[in-house]
Amino acid sequence: MSPRNSRLYLITPPVIEAPKQWVNTLEQALDAGDVACLQIRAKGLDDDSLARLVDVLRPPAQRRGVAVLLNDRPDLAFETGCDGVHIGQGDMPYAQAREAIGPDGIIGVTCHDSRHLAMEAGEAGADYVAFGAFFPTETKDAPTRADVDLLYWWSELFTVPCVAIGGITVENCRPLVKAGTDFLAVSGGVWNHPEGPAAAVAAFNRILTEK
Repeated sequence: MSPRNSRLYLITPPVIEAPKQWVNTLEQALDAGDVACLQIRAKGLDDDSLARLVDVLRPPAQRRGVAVLLNDRPDLAFETGCDGVHIGQGDMPYAQAREAIGPDGIIGVTCHDSRHLAMEAGEAGADYVAFGAFFPTETKDAPTRADVDLLYWWSELFTVPCVAIGGITVENCRPLVKAGTDFLAVSGGVWNHPEGPAAAVAAFNRILTEK
């Protein structure tokens, strides 16, 4: 997940009814353009069910060189062979997550719209900080609304990569790319795209490579 060239960061739908069938949709999306990362974010699953979901989704992503992160669960991320974890402010502290995931695992931290939280996460050693939500989103209840100026500020002053998240679509993402975000984290903007997920990934990549 190298910084400074904006790339796509996919987040799975919150509910995947039939993972073994849905993985075909995932593979088509991953084959449609450059994807840096896949975050597995699933609601309401017990540990066994979540581990089985990871076992289905992780291999095809990793085979394509896509880093796989598990949302909220550093312990399960390590046990299931993920490349890292994404933690929110209400999850375990960074230090505990690092202990659980090991020295080489990726750890990203939600920082909402807070410069202070982002600087704390960066100083602690986070591999990236995530700002948002930038737009209204139906995927997850967003407690804060971030302004694009936050991305300008971070990208000019810090080397730790930043991720923009929240309601991002092909239609509204250009200002975030211009502001210097390293990654666009997208869920509904890909999976609910009217022309299908693969078309969405291809469209995002065209925008991300515009000069």
